[in-house]
Amino acid sequence: MGKSTFLQDFKTFAMKGNVIDMAVGVVIGGAFGKIVSSLVANVIMPPIGLLVGGVNFTDLKWVMKAAEIGADGKEVVPAVTLDYGQFLQATFDFLIIAFSIFLFIRMITNLMTKKKEEVPAAPPAPPAPTKEEILLTEIRDLLKEKK
Repeated sequence: MGKSTFLQDFKTFAMKGNVIDMAVGVVIGGAFGKIVSSLVANVIMPPIGLLVGGVNFTDLKWVMKAAEIGADGKEVVPAVTLDYGQFLQATFDFLIIAFSIFLFIRMITNLMTKKKEEVPAAPPAPPAPTKEEILLTEIRDLLKEKK
């Protein structure tokens, strides 16, 4: 059991379809996250900020301890703040991403359901013979035997 077995095992693992699919999903998910973050930050939040009085949510914070300013006017100790605006922004991003993914999966599920419905069903089995047909078949067979 040398290096070659280890490398072959790794190659087999890495080339499995589900690993590659997952890698593609992660890359596309990262790109999708950037798009949604931009949508939230640049399209959705500005009107909401305007409605609440021109507030930029990312700037919202609670100053727990003010910054200390030295005699020369420079900040000696930075302020201690609780940046809840960043949290609100991340929460909005998450909600919109989750809702978008929900809609996407729902759309795929609906397409898959419609596709299954479009597949023609197997032709129906021929109907079972009626009692009259069975009786006539028996009479025919009896007549053939007498000849």
